Amino acid sequence: MKTFLFIALIIWGIPSTFFRSKFRKIVYQTDDWKINIKPLFRKEIIGLIYNLYPGNKDYIKTRNSYRIYLLIYLALFLVYYFYK
Repeated sequence: MKTFLFIALIIWGIPSTFFRSKFRKIVYQTDDWKINIKPLFRKEIIGLIYNLYPGNKDYIKTRNSYRIYLLIYLALFLVYYFYK
């Protein structure tokens, strides 16, 4: 079972680059590919918790999808970590 959870974590982690890239491009308002390799975390975390752009429906949809993705990822990790 622990091996299955580990494989599930790896597979679930694959789309993280897509979600994070799309979210960061909206938060930092850029289409530059270099945003994916820059360690700019503060505004990203604030944008994930709060509502930076209340009128931007794409931001809200992307933020909510990213939140759900991260919650499932966290749940998988916690089950994997605490599974005996």
